[in-house]
Amino acid sequence: MRAVTAHTERLQRLEPALHDQVNAWRFSPVVAVLQALRRVPCTVAVTTVAALGDLSRFANPRELMKCLGLIPSAYSPGERRRPGSMTKAGNTQARRALIEGAWAYRYPAKVSRHLQRRLETPPQILQHIRWKAQVRLCTRYRRLSAPGQTCQPGRRRYGP
Repeated sequence: MRAVTAHTERLQRLEPALHDQVNAWRFSPVVAVLQALRRVPCTVAVTTVAALGDLSRFANPRELMKCLGLIPSAYSPGERRRPGSMTKAGNTQARRALIEGAWAYRYPAKVSRHLQRRLETPPQILQHIRWKAQVRLCTRYRRLSAPGQTCQPGRRRYGP
């Protein structure tokens, strides 16, 4: 219990220092935009941006997913191609932070009170993009986890 209490106190002491450092960082706008997403607090946004650096170096989302190790591995015996599990090559911290945040989309799209407080200042266009992302990701999760869908390699089904 003492270890948990000490860890909680340390976290409460370090979070304000992290917020102060982020305000002076050149990537602070990117951190602010990432925080608009569900279950992406400041620490997760900072971890992701610090691990990935300048996101404009990725020409498309597929390159970003490749950097994070979130693309399926491939097994190609002969003419068949079988997608396997995630490659898990790339930045572990950023991958872990994004996967933990993605679990929030299991639940229906909504704006919690905590998220509203955190997002009082962002422009209306950012709030609109955030809402569209919530609805799209929640719908995609429900479609992929529907009966008849499986996550076994070689048996994935994509599409509507």
